[in-house]
Amino acid sequence: MALSNLGIFHTVIGIIAIVSAIICLVKNGKINLDTLAGKIYFYFTLVSSLTALGLSSVKGVNPGHILALLIVILLSVAYFLYKRKKGNNGFRFIENFFLSFSFFLSLIPTVNETFSRVPVGNPIASGPKDPIIEITILIIFVLFIIGSVMQFKKQKRINNNYIMR
Repeated sequence: MALSNLGIFHTVIGIIAIVSAIICLVKNGKINLDTLAGKIYFYFTLVSSLTALGLSSVKGVNPGHILALLIVILLSVAYFLYKRKKGNNGFRFIENFFLSFSFFLSLIPTVNETFSRVPVGNPIASGPKDPIIEITILIIFVLFIIGSVMQFKKQKRINNNYIMR
């Protein structure tokens, strides 16, 4: 199945967002909106999610559209909390979680679409119910849970140090 111009744009923007999130997670242990990579993740994921609303192989609203809207909501709330940063370190827990959760949710259609299209002519998976896709998403979910616990612990240390000053 060939991609439309919107599909190509959506894919390129989405790949840049995912790479930016990975850079943030490796460098900072979280998606940090104070960094260039964090800002790129935020804006490119927002654009990618909004363009996903114009993409569909079926008529009407589908689960992909709902997922895209959920990601937009998560990003919006995280950004609102980020802007309230000064003296409100309790909000960092939610901000970190929402940004990480938006990344996890972004990976669900990414894995499905990639595995169902690549390599061209002989894709790795036949569709969303293919065991390789389900196992991959399960592994990503476990990594998301582990990462969220680590972020929570790190943020708790940061908050404790902030209070002690």
